[in-house]
Amino acid sequence: MTAKITYRRIYEDSSPQDGQRVLVDRVWPRGVKKEDAHLNEWLRDVAPSTELREWYGHDPERFTEFRRRYLTELRDADHQEAAGHLRELAAQDRLTLLTATKDVDHSQAAVLAEWLAKKKR
Repeated sequence: MTAKITYRRIYEDSSPQDGQRVLVDRVWPRGVKKEDAHLNEWLRDVAPSTELREWYGHDPERFTEFRRRYLTELRDADHQEAAGHLRELAAQDRLTLLTATKDVDHSQAAVLAEWLAKKKR
C-alpha cells in the first residue's frame, strides 16, 4: 500500500514526489491548459454532485455538513466506480489529489484523502 495520500491545488508546480496526480474536480480549472496540468487522469465522477458543490459554495462554515453529505455521496452508485479506482491507485503508488479550490483544507480533495487513508487500514 502507498505510504502517502496528499492533496493540493492544481495551480502548484508538479513534483516527482506526487506519484499519481489525479484531478478530483467536476469542472476543469480556469486558466489551466490540459497539456500543462501534468495529470495522470481527471476523475470527475468522484467529485461532489453539482447540487452539493453549489450548496457548499466553499463556505468554511458549511464544511462539516458538506463533508458529511459528500461522504454519503461516495457510497452511492454514481460515485462507487470512481472511488474504487482511487482506492486502487492509492494502494499502488503515492497519490496526489488535485483541486482548483483556494482553501484546500476545506475541499473535497481533503475529504477524499482522509477517506482513502481510513479505507486502506
